[in-house]
Amino acid sequence: MIKQKNIATAIILSIITCGIYFYVWMYDITESANVAANKSEITPGMAILLSIITCGIFSIYWNYKMGKQIYEARIAKGMNASDNSILYLILSLLGWSIINVALMQSDLNEMAK
Repeated sequence: MIKQKNIATAIILSIITCGIYFYVWMYDITESANVAANKSEITPGMAILLSIITCGIFSIYWNYKMGKQIYEARIAKGMNASDNSILYLILSLLGWSIINVALMQSDLNEMAK
């Protein structure tokens, strides 16, 4: 089941907890994207573990892959979709991953309805 989240609350919690909640949110997005796309190339636990071990380098790849996976899920469900994976890659390279997860969550919230 795709989890709906309030994006503003998730951003505030990520800031208040100094990024700890961001990993919870990342876990939920990975899990929801896997359910939506009916595949599990990246497991939620692996995404968190590799992001921590690589000091965030894996999260750049994760942003790109989740963009592709959400795009494929939206196409499979017959929804309007645009491939934002390159945008997510650029934003994560610039250090704006929180914008990426907010956009991903917005797409997942729309798919959950």
